[in-house]
Amino acid sequence: MTSSSIEDAMRRSQPGDPNCKICGGLGFVRQDLPVEHPDFGKMQICVCRQQNVERAARERLFRLSNLEAFEVMTFDTFKPQGRMGLADQHIRSLEYALSQAANYARSLSGWLFLTGGYGCGKTHLAAAISNFAVGLGVPTLFLTVPDLLDWLRFSYDAPDANFEERFEEIRNIRLLVLDDLGTQNATAWAQEKLYQIINHRYVNKLSMVVTSNQSLEEIDGRIRSRLQDADLVTTVRIYAPDYRTALQDSAEPQISSLPLLNDRTFGNFSLREYERHDPERQRSLETTFRAAQQYAENPRGWLVLMGDYGCGKTHLAAAIGNYRKALGEEPIFVVVPDLLDHLRAAFSPSSTVSYDRRFEEVKNAQLLILDDLGTQSASPWAREKLYQLFNHRYMARLPTVITTSSKMEDLDPRIRSRMLDSRLCDIYAILLPAYRISDVEKPRRTTRRTPPR
Repeated sequence: MTSSSIEDAMRRSQPGDPNCKICGGLGFVRQDLPVEHPDFGKMQICVCRQQNVERAARERLFRLSNLEAFEVMTFDTFKPQGRMGLADQHIRSLEYALSQAANYARSLSGWLFLTGGYGCGKTHLAAAISNFAVGLGVPTLFLTVPDLLDWLRFSYDAPDANFEERFEEIRNIRLLVLDDLGTQNATAWAQEKLYQIINHRYVNKLSMVVTSNQSLEEIDGRIRSRLQDADLVTTVRIYAPDYRTALQDSAEPQISSLPLLNDRTFGNFSLREYERHDPERQRSLETTFRAAQQYAENPRGWLVLMGDYGCGKTHLAAAIGNYRKALGEEPIFVVVPDLLDHLRAAFSPSSTVSYDRRFEEVKNAQLLILDDLGTQSASPWAREKLYQLFNHRYMARLPTVITTSSKMEDLDPRIRSRMLDSRLCDIYAILLPAYRISDVEKPRRTTRRTPPR
């Protein structure tokens, strides 16, 4: 075979860039070397062909990574500003999540656990990490957890598929991304296979990204314990509403009962200056009033208002909500038994909003005001939902106002322990008895007052 025919064969089998000025599309070059050089006369791969090989390898990795449906989800297309109307705290949360995801993509060190409500951007960031890794030539597999289990079931039953090979591939791939942990069918087989995969990667410290809209308490205990290992896992909680829905859906019933209490302000709250016969109790009202005003100016942590029925707790809580609403925020004010009724109603087939979306709305509210804690039904379901709500806002340190007429020892001990954390929560007790009808006829200002609840 002549030299030209060899080159023609090489051109057909290993083409380079036809526009390459170095090799003219051959894909190989001969270096200008002295005769005595060991590489004299040898064909070398041209840089253009090497780039083609690398590009082909990346394309193959991309196909194998299961990212076709997510190829547009990159760090560049992730918008921390979200849509118009996002609160500053939501934007800060998204910016932090983006920063953490980008840092992880560069290092692929340990695990990254992204949690948050539906549509907050978890999957986008997980896919962005995957796309970035594939672009660097890192073998990557992106799977939603239900799809992963379906994949394994299929290979387990199909005669032409090898379950062991597929299982080992998932366990040992350089980067595994598991999206939507917690949405899978929780059969014993599914839980066991999922645990085996996660535990293998945990023991061998293999890179993994996990997303979930569940709280850690709702995740299988064996998996939860591994996700809580701070030496391996970086946890990022995203506090943002659903990107895919409108900020206000007029067809959807709103939870907040604040419009019914829009006349409750600090200006028309009576401090009952005429009740000077018990200075200590009077001071408790004045101290609580000032604390509520300060909290309204800068809602941070939790504020608990305690006292008998009708002593003014609800008025002050509503005044906080109305103050923040006047500043353009959308606080949620709801009586605890009404909240539980709203959640139960979301299970109805006629409900216009899903239970999950309703619960996420409350859990991640900018400011949540819970009135009359302790008056709700003490069913196991009610206790569990309230604990999940309180624990979520406790872990996230979200601004929350709570009023209660119950004694601390009568509250759920799990909730009580969080309310007694002085690092987050300030508790004020109003020692005066309920307002009398005659009380509102003796206001400290000339305007007539409506008795607080």
